[in-house]
Amino acid sequence: PGLLNPDAFDSRVWADSAYRSKANEAAIAAAGRRSMVHFRKPKGRPMPEPHQRANRARSAVRSAVEHVFADQKQRMALFIRTIGLG
Repeated sequence: PGLLNPDAFDSRVWADSAYRSKANEAAIAAAGRRSMVHFRKPKGRPMPEPHQRANRARSAVRSAVEHVFADQKQRMALFIRTIGLG
């Protein structure tokens, strides 16, 4: 909730499924924003078709944005060190 910018131009909030929770969804709604957070697959069951379609559409938009940043990172030869990845 602290990351929601009240002055943001776009009313949509984009994120991957790790950010989907009832608390985050409530905070997004309370801020008057539209959640574009990916849906999680239920354990042991197939993902419902409407959620698959929604995730596919969201991925198309997110990948277009994320590719720009990946290209900039590659051009500047930036190195990102992570902890816990083997």
